[in-house]
Formats: sequence, structure tokens, C-alpha cells
Amino acid sequence: MDIEQYRKYYPLAAVAGAVLFLWMTFFTVRETEFVLVTQFGRPVYTVNEAGLSMKWFFQSANYFDRRLRIYNPRPSEFLTRDKKNLVIESYVAWKIQDPKRFVETVGDPVAAEMRLHDIVWSGLSAALGTHDLDSIISTTLETVKAREMLDNLTSSSERTALEQYGIQVMDVRIKRINLPEQNKQSVYARMRAERERIARQYRAEGEEQALRIRADADRQKEETLSVAYKEAEKVKGEGDAESTRTYSNAYSRNPRFYKLMRTLEAYKKILDDKTTAILSSDSELLKILMRGENAQ
Repeated sequence: MDIEQYRKYYPLAAVAGAVLFLWMTFFTVRETEFVLVTQFGRPVYTVNEAGLSMKWFFQSANYFDRRLRIYNPRPSEFLTRDKKNLVIESYVAWKIQDPKRFVETVGDPVAAEMRLHDIVWSGLSAALGTHDLDSIISTTLETVKAREMLDNLTSSSERTALEQYGIQVMDVRIKRINLPEQNKQSVYARMRAERERIARQYRAEGEEQALRIRADADRQKEETLSVAYKEAEKVKGEGDAESTRTYSNAYSRNPRFYKLMRTLEAYKKILDDKTTAILSSDSELLKILMRGENAQ
């Protein structure tokens, strides 16, 4: 009687079992994921294509994000070749390339970033140890070798991480470079000295150029004055000659009138309302004043 009572639930149980079997057999893969199929904890195969996939019901599907990740290590202090300490804050762009290798070696992203920290820290320390401070921090672009150094570090880190952990390192870059407190003052003093040297150089070049400009201006001034004086003397000589010629013509035409005009011009120059003159009665200057026109 009891068996007959539960027999009506058999179809429902069969449907539930079929649904459970299908749920444990089929799985979906997104575009942003890898799926690693394991059997009793041992990796079997990796599914890279997005869509519906199938596995045995006793196997497990482990999902991994295939997108790019950014790891930001804590700022660390490094030593350059010329024994200068730098506090560097960097970042690492990475992603899972080989899920099987990844699971076998690190297992999860947190452990992966710990391994990346060791790889990048040792590589950055070795790279900085072969470069002087001037090739890392400089006001001259041609002397900075940081980009080349980081490109080499990215390549070496990628080879190591991919081979050992199935991780692809896409990029290693520096976000910030700072100085330890005990080194800042010496670096600032060096920077001030460098700026003062450049300022002195600019001032010396400016003074040299100013002297050259002033000398050239003085030379041009002297040349201009010389030409002007020569022209003035020429014009003045021509004027004097013309004046002499005019006076000569006037004298030859009417000597008495010429003498009268010259005497009147002399009066105009030497006599005014403040002039006091004491002359003898037979002075040439008094003849016109005393005798009028008949004096000529």
C-alpha cells in the first residue's frame, strides 16, 4: 500500500534526476572566462570558447577571469648604481594565460599576485642597480632610459611568469618615483645648483649678445654721423660759396648800396635797446647815423 502511494512520485523524481544530471553535465562559458575541467582535483582540459560545453557529471568546472588585471604593489625602496635611494610605486598589468598551469602552481589570484610581486621586485631591483639616477630622473629627455629599462623588465617578467605560473605579464610601469626623506634635501640642493648654473649661462650669453648689439649700434651711429657731417659740410660749403657769389654780384652792381646794407646788418647785430656804445666822431659806424645817405 505504501509503495503504491509513492509510485506516483517516480516520474517527478526521474525528471528531477534528469535535470540534475544535465545541470552537472552541461555548463556555459562566457566571453570573459576560461573554464578548467578537473576530475577529482586533477586538471583534465581547458575550455576557451564561449558557449555551451559538456563534461562528465563527476567532473568539476572551475571558472577563471581571462580579462586584464592590475596589481599595485606597495611602494618599495630601491638603490641605483650610483648609490641613490629611490622609493618607487609601480603597477603590473597581467592575465591568466594557461589555466591548467595556473591552478597547478598558484591556484588563485591572490597567490598569483604574491608570485608576481617577487618576480617584479627582484627584476626592478636588478634593473635599477645597473642605472644611475640621472638615467631615471632627468630634465633632459635624451638621457632618460626608464622606458627602455621597463620594456626589458616586462619581457623578462613575462617569460618567467608564463613558464612558471601560466601568467602573462602585459606591462610593468612606474607610477611614481619619490625620494627618502634623508635624501630629499641633497637632491633639492643639487637641483638648485643646476638651475643656478643654467641661469648664469643664460645671463652670460645675454650680456655677450647685448655688448655685441651695443657695439654694432655705436658703429652704425658713428657711420651715420660721419656721413651726415660730411653732407652738412658739403651743403654748408656750397651755401657759403653761393653767398659769396651773391655778395660779389651785389657789390659789383652797386657798391654804395652794398656797403649801406652791410652797415645796416652790422647795426642790427650789435645795437639794441640795451646796448651802450662810445665811438669817436669819425667812426665808420657813425657816419650813416650822423650824416645819413650822404655818408656813403
